[in-house]
Amino acid sequence: MATRLKNLDRDTPMLLPPDLRDWIPQKHIVHFLIDAVDRLPAGDFRFNLRGTGDEQYPPRMMLTLLIYCYATGRFSSRGIEDATWSDVIVRYICGGSLHPDHDTICAFRRTNRELFEKAFVRVLLMAQETAGLKKVGTVSVDGTKIKASASKHSAVSYKHAGEQVELLRKEVEQLAAKAEQVDNVPLDDGLSIPDEIVRREDRIKSLEHARAVIKARYEEERKQKQAEYEEKKTAFEEKRKNKKPRGKEPKPPSAEPPDKKQYNFTDPESRIMKAGNGSHFEQAYNAQAAVDTETYLIVGQLVTDAPNDKEQLNPVLASIPEEAATPESVLTDTGYYSEKAVKDAETGGGPTVYSAMAKGSHHVSVADLEKQPLPTPPPPGAPIKEQMAYRLKTPEGKALYKQRKQTVEPVFGVIKEVLGFRRFSMRGKEKAETEWSLVCLSYNLKKIFKLMVARAPKHPAATAKQHANALSAHFRAYFQTFSCFARPLPLLLDKFMPGCRQCGVLTPTDC
Repeated sequence: MATRLKNLDRDTPMLLPPDLRDWIPQKHIVHFLIDAVDRLPAGDFRFNLRGTGDEQYPPRMMLTLLIYCYATGRFSSRGIEDATWSDVIVRYICGGSLHPDHDTICAFRRTNRELFEKAFVRVLLMAQETAGLKKVGTVSVDGTKIKASASKHSAVSYKHAGEQVELLRKEVEQLAAKAEQVDNVPLDDGLSIPDEIVRREDRIKSLEHARAVIKARYEEERKQKQAEYEEKKTAFEEKRKNKKPRGKEPKPPSAEPPDKKQYNFTDPESRIMKAGNGSHFEQAYNAQAAVDTETYLIVGQLVTDAPNDKEQLNPVLASIPEEAATPESVLTDTGYYSEKAVKDAETGGGPTVYSAMAKGSHHVSVADLEKQPLPTPPPPGAPIKEQMAYRLKTPEGKALYKQRKQTVEPVFGVIKEVLGFRRFSMRGKEKAETEWSLVCLSYNLKKIFKLMVARAPKHPAATAKQHANALSAHFRAYFQTFSCFARPLPLLLDKFMPGCRQCGVLTPTDC
């Protein structure tokens, strides 16, 4: 029997221009993203009202373009530019004929941090109506290392920089002496003594600047370490009065920076940080996120250059917009715990913090499986350490804390593995914060769309008319109660539920 293949014809031209909407599934996320961005207030966008220069690309189109590309794992401005020619979905976002170049895309991304942050808040407000996000709930806080747009091999340590400065100064003296000699041996072709001296002097200035920055940074750290030293010293002296204390006497911090403190010439604001399980180092930023434990939506985010999370609890909580979420419980790992941080977070009616105070074994012993007696509550005014230990031993505390790792870690997993975002595209802490806002915004919109699709009602035994009425009520509750999505209902139904497999109608509005 002869093999039968479908006809493939690449030569016959189309008689009429194609409609890109015919090539896109009607349940595709792009329709949701376009509608979401179209409902953002015009005041959130920046326009050139003077009308000078070339015609502007519509800012709503640019924002939708960035969100969709980030949600599908494309972060390079050149890659996004190429997609405006080769990707049908991206061409539909750009109207089929607009192709912003990579410079325009990069400039829009770099200068619209305020827009991304406002859109982040408005999307969370939308999630309260459409995705079940509660304003009061539990959030899980954690951080992840995202590589900076710089190589760790472009860094220099405090000690090595000093050694290089001394070496280069000696070479400058040698070159100056060589220039004064009448019968000196000439340099290789193309090299001149004055140029070599200038090159070394410029390098000396760069290295001295690096050492000065390292010293200034360390001075800030030293103030904190000095305060910690004073506390440890006082506690040690108190123990010494009663009996011989165990362990070594605390030592004050050094006045000079440690030899291994580093400065990166490509992105000076980034830091060398332990990554993964601590077995290797990366030139990175520490990206923080607060994640709702029910919807897995990011409700707070920021970027810091601190390699650890010790002082990040309250800044992350402060990044949660009050109008979108007011957590009543916060779950953190031991990296965030300190008595001061917990006390500050809970002051003034703040959320209750559940934080491990030390790393524990992942192994569950037989004794752990046995039913434990209820812990004894600490007395009023007990130290934070005793209160925290009691919280984590109560049944409510155990149930809450179990949600920590299974909430925030999957979100970082999606961002790094599914979206593929592992490196910032722009340099500098402020620009990294801008890009992290865009990443979190894109993740949230993608998550909201999936939650809406998962929660769409299904009526396998319903008639066509009942099915249409149910869908109408479902989307009316989602969109008509939210001012930013006050769009005619039939259009939304056509986009998100184009047909009923049970009753066979083309659209629910036909019933």
